[in-house]
Amino acid sequence: DTLILKLCNCNIKINRNSARGEFSPLKHFVVAKKTISDVFEQLLHYVKETSEFVEDISGNKVLENIATQDQKEQIKAYRDKLAVIKEVLARRHMKVAFFGRTSNGKSTVINAMLRDRVLPSGIGHTTNCFLSVEGTDDDKAYLKTDGSDEKKSVKTVNQLAHALLMDESLDAGCLVRVFWPKTKCALLRDDLVLVDSPGTDVTLELDSWIDKFCLDADVFVLVANSESTLMNTEKHFFHKVNERLSKPNIFILNNRWDASANEPEYMEDVRKQHTDRCVNFLVDELKVLDSDKAPNHIFFVSAKEVLNSRMQRAQGMPETGGALAEGFQERLKEFQCFERRFEECISQSAVKTKFEQHTIRAKQITEQVKSIMDAIHIEAAEKRVAALEDREYQMDRLEFVKNQLNLLVDEIKKKIKAISEDVESKLQMCPNVNVLILKGCPLSVQICLLFILCWDSPFPESMLPLLPSSTQSQVSMLMNSRKFDMSYDLNCATLCSDFQEDIEFKFSLGWKALVHRFLGSANAERALRLVDQNFQVWRTVGWRLIALSASLYGLLYLYERLTWTTKAKERALKRQFVDYASDKMQLMVSLTSANCSKQVQQEMATTFARLCQQVDQTQKELEAEIRQLTAKIDQLESIQSRSKSLRHKATDLEKQLEEFTKQYLQPEQ
Repeated sequence: DTLILKLCNCNIKINRNSARGEFSPLKHFVVAKKTISDVFEQLLHYVKETSEFVEDISGNKVLENIATQDQKEQIKAYRDKLAVIKEVLARRHMKVAFFGRTSNGKSTVINAMLRDRVLPSGIGHTTNCFLSVEGTDDDKAYLKTDGSDEKKSVKTVNQLAHALLMDESLDAGCLVRVFWPKTKCALLRDDLVLVDSPGTDVTLELDSWIDKFCLDADVFVLVANSESTLMNTEKHFFHKVNERLSKPNIFILNNRWDASANEPEYMEDVRKQHTDRCVNFLVDELKVLDSDKAPNHIFFVSAKEVLNSRMQRAQGMPETGGALAEGFQERLKEFQCFERRFEECISQSAVKTKFEQHTIRAKQITEQVKSIMDAIHIEAAEKRVAALEDREYQMDRLEFVKNQLNLLVDEIKKKIKAISEDVESKLQMCPNVNVLILKGCPLSVQICLLFILCWDSPFPESMLPLLPSSTQSQVSMLMNSRKFDMSYDLNCATLCSDFQEDIEFKFSLGWKALVHRFLGSANAERALRLVDQNFQVWRTVGWRLIALSASLYGLLYLYERLTWTTKAKERALKRQFVDYASDKMQLMVSLTSANCSKQVQQEMATTFARLCQQVDQTQKELEAEIRQLTAKIDQLESIQSRSKSLRHKATDLEKQLEEFTKQYLQPEQ
């Protein structure tokens, strides 16, 4: 009943798959591998793109390091990691390892599955090393041994057997890789690798076998001999496997079941006995399956019969031809059921074991890169807002400078004109020359005039903020200055060319001198005439008084006459020249004041022009800074747009990874 139910279930699945026109379950792994490889290809390209993006902006000093060095190194590490994973995925394949005691028919089972005599098998031949069979796109079969990339040609199975037997360097721990043309075997077209092993009873190095050949196996097939029972060596090996792997997928093939046809009356009892022992081994000892699922992993087959039948069919002959024991069709169907279950199991298992961790890692990398893009987008947005505010401030300042300068130009022009007129009027009101210094030769005398004018600064404080910050302190000192110095060089030789000195002795108390001193030159002559007319008045005074006065007068005259020396004459000459020059220079006051006014006007106009140049420099600096801020804002907008686009790509990749997880990694409900 169990066999009938098992065969019915297999037939139903086969018929359903055939009705849907689907490929073998192994295609599930092939499609999943292509899907995840395509996703990783996109992810690697995406991370390379983000790496270049972060590399560009991290070294841009204008952008103030929006991307940090840690972010750059982190994405670079992700890029390298993804490149390695992509290479690993390209080499991924489904792997099934066949174990069992010597001469249990492991090689024959593999050949039956491959529908051809690929591996040496038969009487007298024992596999003495590990053999892996995988497909190749080449037209000819070849093999490679451990530590060598040399392709050794293999045309027939006998050549392979001879090569394995003659190579003394091969031991039970070596691996010989047999590459068989995919065109000759459909099973090898779907990234499937079958590994044949030496008998578990020929070595004690089980741990090294497991470490070298079993850790990456997706399915284990224990080929047992149905003419005996499960041996401790076989159980011991799978106990070792179970210690290193979490619940390995194990199928048990009770081979050579065609021998039961000789004793049909005991066949069901023997089958039940083998089944119970196998279920107990899988459920109670290894604990890899539940009791209801374990029977579906136990099969009774005859690999030799299946191989012969399939080769007969390949040659165009009836597959039931030759000497076949009774019940062959049931055994063939059970072998086909094993293949179907095996294909389903290895495909699902390989997808999970080969791709699940990489998918999880891809999700983590995508999430991390997306977070970095988010951080860059936020940082760029904040800096863009700050740059916009800064540009708005600078544009307002530039507009203020332009408007304020236009207002100040008219104001300053009026003020300069008023100050110039004020200077001219003050100079015209000056009564005397304050300082006269004579230097040089008699023909040329330089006169320096120092005019100290108390005038208010013509440049208002409101102009100071318009200037560059580097010149504000200097201009402030200039504006606080209250002194304006002017000097003139006068040619005294020409100015005093008609000067006539008078250094003859003149008594200071002489009658004419006194009259001229007190009455002036105009009234002196009139006074002298009146004195001559009234001389008789002196007669009435008395001669004694006159004589006394005359004596004193004479003494004074004598004193002055004796002190009229050369120095006295020099002082008199200087005094005469000063008086003469003062009179001459008073005549030049109007001309001098006009020149001084022009000099003041020119000096202030020049100073204002220099200040305007500084204000122009301020405008140029503001315009340059506004241009820089505009370029920076454009760059930040580009970074925001690029980071947003890259973030969306990450979201799309996450969706693809999630879809892959749902379709290939999550168990069917």
